[in-house]
Amino acid sequence: MNSELQLWVRDVEVPVLTGIYSEETGQTQPLRISVWADIAAEPLFTADTPLNASRNYLDIKAAITAVSTDGVHYMLVESVADTIINRLLALESRFTRVRVEVLKMAICEAGEGIGITLTRSRGTQGRDKDDRG
Repeated sequence: MNSELQLWVRDVEVPVLTGIYSEETGQTQPLRISVWADIAAEPLFTADTPLNASRNYLDIKAAITAVSTDGVHYMLVESVADTIINRLLALESRFTRVRVEVLKMAICEAGEGIGITLTRSRGTQGRDKDDRG
C-alpha cells in the first residue's frame, strides 16, 4: 500500500512588496498565503514514529514569511508563490508536490476570495530554453 502525507500551513497573513501599478511600488500589500506540501508517508505512523518521518511545519511557515522580509518587490503574486515553492523544494527533497494559494486581501471587498493557486511537482520547476516555443 502506498501512502502520501500532505503537510499544510494555511491562512498566514504577511505584508509583501508586490504589485504592477505605480501606486503599489514601494508599498506592501497584505497577502493571505496557504501551502500544501506532499511527502511520501511512512507505511504506518505509530506513537514512537520519529520526527524525521515527516517534516517540521514551522519550516513551511518560515518559507511563507520569508517573502515579507526578503526586500524583493514581486511584480506578480505568481512570483511570490513560485518563490515559496522553490524554497520548499530546495529545503526538502522528499516533497513531491507543493501547492501555494495566494489571496490578495487588499482587493477583497465583500468576503470574496481573489488570488491565485500555483502547483509544482518535482521535476517541473521550469522548462529548458529549448522547450519554449
